[in-house]
Amino acid sequence: MSEALATDEKAGPATTAARTVPLSRGLSTKLLLLTIVFVLLAEVLIFLPWIASYRLSWLKERLGTAAAVSVVLVQGEPNSLSRTAQNDVLMAIGAKAIAVRDGGVSRLLVVSDMPPHVDEHIDIASVGLVEGMRGALDTLFFGGNRMLRVFGPVGESDKEFELIMPDYALRNAMLIYSRNVAFVSLLISLFTAMLVYAAIDLIMIGPIRTMTRSMLSFSEAPDDPGRIIRPAARADEIGVAERELSQMQERLQKMLTEQKHLADLGLAVSKINHDMRNILASAQLISDRLRQVKDPTVQAFAPKLLRALDRAVSYSEGVLAYGRTQEPPPSRRRLRLRQLVEDVHGLLDIEEGIEFVNAVELAFEVDADSDQLFRVLTNLCRNAVQAMAADTEGAVVRRLAVSAERMGSVSRITVTDTGPGLPPKARENLFAAFRGSARSGGTGLGLAIAYELIRAHGGTVELVESIGGRTTFAVTIPDQPVRLDQARGSLRRPA
Repeated sequence: MSEALATDEKAGPATTAARTVPLSRGLSTKLLLLTIVFVLLAEVLIFLPWIASYRLSWLKERLGTAAAVSVVLVQGEPNSLSRTAQNDVLMAIGAKAIAVRDGGVSRLLVVSDMPPHVDEHIDIASVGLVEGMRGALDTLFFGGNRMLRVFGPVGESDKEFELIMPDYALRNAMLIYSRNVAFVSLLISLFTAMLVYAAIDLIMIGPIRTMTRSMLSFSEAPDDPGRIIRPAARADEIGVAERELSQMQERLQKMLTEQKHLADLGLAVSKINHDMRNILASAQLISDRLRQVKDPTVQAFAPKLLRALDRAVSYSEGVLAYGRTQEPPPSRRRLRLRQLVEDVHGLLDIEEGIEFVNAVELAFEVDADSDQLFRVLTNLCRNAVQAMAADTEGAVVRRLAVSAERMGSVSRITVTDTGPGLPPKARENLFAAFRGSARSGGTGLGLAIAYELIRAHGGTVELVESIGGRTTFAVTIPDQPVRLDQARGSLRRPA
């Protein structure tokens, strides 16, 4: 016992921890991180055309500056600029040489240190989106020590200007621009993630967290009505889930209450039957002496009394056995149904004015357990008698009829009464204990017992119709299947 308690104490904190989700593994954290990652991925896709456009704009700006210088030099005298002035102009632009093409003739205007070769030729007028993005990535990752030749028209001028320049200044400007874009993108990602997180947490994560807490709280005390979730007035999927969870918890709580009621009732019935069995056994011994009385009236009623006491003792023993296991399997025999219905009639407390009709044919046989079928018919007939007993008007016909028919290997027994019919609530929970009663104060156990017993026979109990003035129950019992070895033995001819 002490070891078990120690085990429970060790398992308690672990179980509590398993039911608590840490913040690092919660849906909110995962949602926040995924939103940041997805926004950054979107920013990367947007960054490629941005950096290509920035590179092209930077080159156009430098080419435009070179064009302005070229116009001044073209209009002035050749070699009007000193070597120092040329170097200053080229240094301001960041170029090695400036040239102009006019009418198919190229003219080198300013040059400081002409490079031996050019690594890349860039035509400003014909750079497309894909080519611009490829060139921008190439400059970012592999540039810094290459020579560029940039050429193209500037503005509305019919002249074409050329610029020879290294790409290290361009690459440095692109790196600074990329750093700024990355910083802004990160801020946008965080801001967007916070907005998305707040919206989704309010719309979805928060209600899901509420439902999770409600389920955990309900599992701790399912018999407490205060633990049932209170659904919000929402028309979306979360609202539907909350309402369904609330209804499921209510049904489960009701079911648990009924199960507890059944368990308490079963314990009480077992205690009562234990003593009732002893009393009935004593009454059975005393009734045996009635057989010795020579009075014809006593002799007529004594067998019925003895059969009733025998069944009462059998029921008491069956209830005690049921408390331990379940109903015993049916011991099926061929029965004369009309005689069984007469026995049921003899035990019914039928008041004056209620007619009992036994419409079963004399030779009709059914394959069933005698005691169990007797209990089924007794419950059905007693319910019908109690329903009709409420009608006190003299002109109302009060009749209970039992009939039977055979359809191949299936026997169908019908119990029909002229009572007021079953209310809708009783029809919805017809064969459920404590819910299928049609009268105030009833338990509904009779139909539940009948349903269980007939199902053990492989048959069904169903309500055929129930209207004012006519209620019909049908009990369907199939014959037992014939074993092949028995069939062969019955077909053998004697020698």
